[in-house]
Amino acid sequence: MKPRLPAGAALLAALLAMATPALAQRDAQPTPPPQPGPALAAEIAQPSIAVDTAFSGANLLVFGATDRLLGPAGDNVVILGIGPARDVVVRRRVKRLGIWVNGAAARFREVPNYYALASTAPVAGLLEEAARRERRLGLDMLTARIPGPRDPAFRQALIELKQGSEQWNEEEAPVEVSGGRLFHARLPLPSTIATGDYVVQVLLVRANRIIARQELPFRVDRVGATARIADVSRDHPLLYGLACIGLAALAGWLGSVIFRRG
Repeated sequence: MKPRLPAGAALLAALLAMATPALAQRDAQPTPPPQPGPALAAEIAQPSIAVDTAFSGANLLVFGATDRLLGPAGDNVVILGIGPARDVVVRRRVKRLGIWVNGAAARFREVPNYYALASTAPVAGLLEEAARRERRLGLDMLTARIPGPRDPAFRQALIELKQGSEQWNEEEAPVEVSGGRLFHARLPLPSTIATGDYVVQVLLVRANRIIARQELPFRVDRVGATARIADVSRDHPLLYGLACIGLAALAGWLGSVIFRRG
């Protein structure tokens, strides 16, 4: 006669017998494939830009990699750098009695003080107009979304004003590709760049669609004597104005003394 198991031991043996086929079935299932990595990885070389009295402009290096080949038969990369917005007044110059004077004016709101666009191919051929307008890819698409008068002459004058001060540039240099999947671009920063928070948007375009996007923030700050002068002009405008007048008077007096002796 077989020995009888205690009630608890018999229940445990039954549960193990029931669980064994399920465990074997689970172990027999194939291992799920690994999840694909990110399609785009990008970074900037300098997250902080220091502006002092010797600052004459700089280039912001943006670099990264993609999971597929870049080029005419593959994906494309679009890089957009944009800065803080402020109001801008554009005035029309008119000639009256032989003298150029200010005429009609137009005020535009929320105008980025900095704009730089670069890509591996012309953006107009990579995306539909609606997508370019939504992302402000191109100076024509940027100005189309800026609140203000709809007069095209004033909007073109705004573009020329910003391009003349080197604060806006559009596809002046392409995004360069190395090894098929590595890319880099240098966004020019003018000597007149304003302080504040900026952002670089890196877009991966495939078959006329944006399939991946990264935002890389960077900041521009004044340092040294430039920072102290800017602080005084902002916190003590009356004192700053008097100091400027005093320095101008002193420079004029010194000039008159030097030329009188000469």
